Amino acid sequence: MAHKTGLALLLLISVKHHAYDVGSFLDNYGIAVRTGHHCAMPLMAYYNVPAMCRASLAMYNTHEEVDRLVTGLQRIHRLLG
Repeated sequence: MAHKTGLALLLLISVKHHAYDVGSFLDNYGIAVRTGHHCAMPLMAYYNVPAMCRASLAMYNTHEEVDRLVTGLQRIHRLLG
């Protein structure tokens, strides 16, 4: 049986911080994420979510990169409250 690789997708939804602000902060830390509607505008309108921030992780991401993402999110939380 062939080994299959997976893909982790992390959607961040915050009622306190706008996705574009989170994306800009992460970009300043050298972390690339996608922000916006992600082709889910009807669902987002239903839940009254203006935008999402998406980090896509795959087999080529290192533990250090994931740690940097977590650290960046923690910094944002401390800065923006």
